[in-house]
Amino acid sequence: MSYAIVGSGNIGSAVAGHFARTGIAVAVAASRGPDTVAPLAQRLGPHITPSEISDALGADVVVLAVPFDAVQELVAQVPDWSGRIIVDATNAIDYKDFSPADLGGRASSDLVEEWATGARVVKAFGHTWAKVLAHEPEDGHGGRRVLFLSGNDSAANAEVATLIERFGFEPIDLGRNDAGGLLQQFGGPLTTRSFISQAIGGASPAEMDLM
Repeated sequence: MSYAIVGSGNIGSAVAGHFARTGIAVAVAASRGPDTVAPLAQRLGPHITPSEISDALGADVVVLAVPFDAVQELVAQVPDWSGRIIVDATNAIDYKDFSPADLGGRASSDLVEEWATGARVVKAFGHTWAKVLAHEPEDGHGGRRVLFLSGNDSAANAEVATLIERFGFEPIDLGRNDAGGLLQQFGGPLTTRSFISQAIGGASPAEMDLM
């Protein structure tokens, strides 16, 4: 399984940090070229490979950590994604007043899936602040930080959930994007929330405590 991140800003760098921490190789690309990713690779180590965007878009799992306004043109560079997974970590924001963009009530990740022909789109890594996402997943008291995901393909959701678990987080699958995606996209009730999953009495069920 090959992985890539397109975008080396706050979210992209936070996700890259977890790839590096867990020893999973990932290509990282940015709009201004591989040279701009080099300092991140030097800081995080050899599991981070600066790449051209065209190369990164060919990975099995591509994490989009770019402005939402750039997504349609970006994913259109691939004529057919052929079932590969896009992890949508973007936020649809109207920057005039920093409010949710007007998408006509639709989930932003459903729009990404329309634009990316043949892709399976999973919404993840974008519901919380980048500085929180960058933290270690364990809280130091036996709990794990929760990361939400949603998507219209259950197998793709499971793949991304497995990656989140490899990072050490607790994945919570919210279901389809027209339901769970609306909960976690920018402006949704789960936006900016940070939860800890804590086992109850050593049993497998977990409770989520708002942090």
